[in-house]
Amino acid sequence: MADRYMIEPDLNFIKELNGMGADTLKKCYQCATCSVACPISPDDRPFPRKEMIAASWGLKEKLIKSCDIWLCHNCGDCTTMCPRGAKPGDTLAALRNYAIMDYGKPRALAEAVNDPKKLPILLLIPAVIFVIVGLITGLLDFTPEGSEIVHSHFFSSWLVDLIMVPASIWTVVIFAIGIKGFMKDIHENAVAEGKTQKEKLEIVPFLKSIVNVIPKILMHSKFSECGENEERATSHMMVLFGFIGLFIVTSIFFVTMYGFGIHGPYSQLNPVKWLANIAGVALVIGSALMIKNRFAKQPDQNTTYKDWSLIGLALALGLTGMLTEMTRLGGAAGLSYTIYFIHLMFVFALFVYLPYSKLAHLVYRTLAIAYADYSGRKF
Repeated sequence: MADRYMIEPDLNFIKELNGMGADTLKKCYQCATCSVACPISPDDRPFPRKEMIAASWGLKEKLIKSCDIWLCHNCGDCTTMCPRGAKPGDTLAALRNYAIMDYGKPRALAEAVNDPKKLPILLLIPAVIFVIVGLITGLLDFTPEGSEIVHSHFFSSWLVDLIMVPASIWTVVIFAIGIKGFMKDIHENAVAEGKTQKEKLEIVPFLKSIVNVIPKILMHSKFSECGENEERATSHMMVLFGFIGLFIVTSIFFVTMYGFGIHGPYSQLNPVKWLANIAGVALVIGSALMIKNRFAKQPDQNTTYKDWSLIGLALALGLTGMLTEMTRLGGAAGLSYTIYFIHLMFVFALFVYLPYSKLAHLVYRTLAIAYADYSGRKF
């Protein structure tokens, strides 16, 4: 099917991409070496050459609505092989970052999350919310009693959940809005560019494709197909499974607390506690390895604020969580309460800012890979 897009260059879009890490875009002279070098690019309309051409022309709508920008894992093969140093992987990373902002509503918050100047304000917001809501409800107790340090004496579990549950709902709603537009756009793009013969997106077969690709995503099989930066798979898997483990632990504690009335602190011999500790250590080590790899690859690998903010948040979450537990077990009440408060600020930031951060690519990339599977493209 013929491409239905009109050529309507958006010069401001090109400037924005440059500011997001695609500053070498204009070096590309469209030799297609990147598409040939990429080991995971589909045979049918391979990337990233066509994306480099479209980005050079400022074809915003064509690119942001494309499923293909999410299939790229930015492994570095194309950048290494590019004879001009155009770094196609960085351009596709910038396109994904732009798309996350575009699908994140409200746009003003999406822009704030990606503005380093707004970081102090974004971290201050949860602190203010906790203090104000805690004082209004009387659930914030600065004078805990008892010989055992129990954070629920200082921060009532009701206060934490009173804030975190709505924060979680907010994240789900914002993602739902973004996913609705995302799925509509990538399907329309695929139909327009002949990437699929299915005029209508069928929900049940698509859900089956999601189930098909999840094991591949969890095992990072596409990372292992890439030559450059192959070591990134280890750190990415540690962070991913760290988050998954902590999500499982949080869900279990939530259910046991409100479903069975079982409150903490839990014994260190509890299997759920084991999972929490292992997941926390994985998160810390994985994010530290990411930082090490980033420094080792520069200047070959472009690293943006969006990259550093995510890695920093992961490391901060892991460290404050582990230090909170260690200081509690050590009996350092004041220090433990302080670190726990800081930890809660990072947890709030994780949930509320998730749809606008780089971590959102876990959702959009999963859907894009599932769509490629659904449409029958060999990826």
